[in-house]
Amino acid sequence: MDTNIEQDKELSLELYHFFKEKTWSLTEEWYDLLDKSDPTGIYSSKDPTVIKEVKEQNYEFHLQFCDVFIREEQAFYTDFEKWIVAIASDEQHLATPIHYILREFFRTQEQYLDLFEEFISLKDGEYSMDEINKWRRRIILTFEKIMSWFVEENHKFSMARLEAQQETIKELSTPVIQVGNEKALLPLIGVIDTVRAKMILENTLEIAAQKRIEVLYIDLSGVLVVDTMVAQQIFQLIKALDLLGVKSILSGIRPEVAQTAVQMGIVFQNIEVVSRLELC
Repeated sequence: MDTNIEQDKELSLELYHFFKEKTWSLTEEWYDLLDKSDPTGIYSSKDPTVIKEVKEQNYEFHLQFCDVFIREEQAFYTDFEKWIVAIASDEQHLATPIHYILREFFRTQEQYLDLFEEFISLKDGEYSMDEINKWRRRIILTFEKIMSWFVEENHKFSMARLEAQQETIKELSTPVIQVGNEKALLPLIGVIDTVRAKMILENTLEIAAQKRIEVLYIDLSGVLVVDTMVAQQIFQLIKALDLLGVKSILSGIRPEVAQTAVQMGIVFQNIEVVSRLELC
């Protein structure tokens, strides 16, 4: 039993040094054979700074992975977490389709398995098949766990990024501009569909309450088309603002919009309408 333990330690230490000596050559080989024709993503970049960074990230992976041969499993993964999180949250990797990244993980795994076979051929007969299979399996399982872990972290950061983008779009779609202590302007621009109308209603009410707005000018000069749905949404917004104690004033209705509204029978009754903004 003691002999087997000693042989296992000897094999793990030899594997560690064998792989450690080849870390940078693994990176260079990986990048040389990298498919740089991807239409998007970090691997297709021709920016020298990005290329240098992606090589350093790959090299750091090898330095970390070599420890799998000499460290306890829990300690190994604890230290590996920093690399996983750093790459998963990296803007360049977040902008890279996940199947491209997984492709490179699999290519790197093949590098390790090929190098492992090279090591075994150099040590012909020194170690049993059980020992050899044990470490081959350890390499494969470690890669599987790292890839699954990376995908989970990448998804988490991608969702956070998407939520931030959606919040920015929401703010840009419904820009309530405060002009004085009690007045504000809501300039509506472009096409207003059902989704955007819902965003306008929710965001405007929230901001009006937060900033204690008393008078809100709703400027329609940037709206090219006002149909029944748009009119209904404006009415709904004005009614909701009224419940908050906010007076709404419509401004900037374009002549063609006014003509269409009359033809469609849309009447802005009981709503104050002005031809131009008077915010002071």
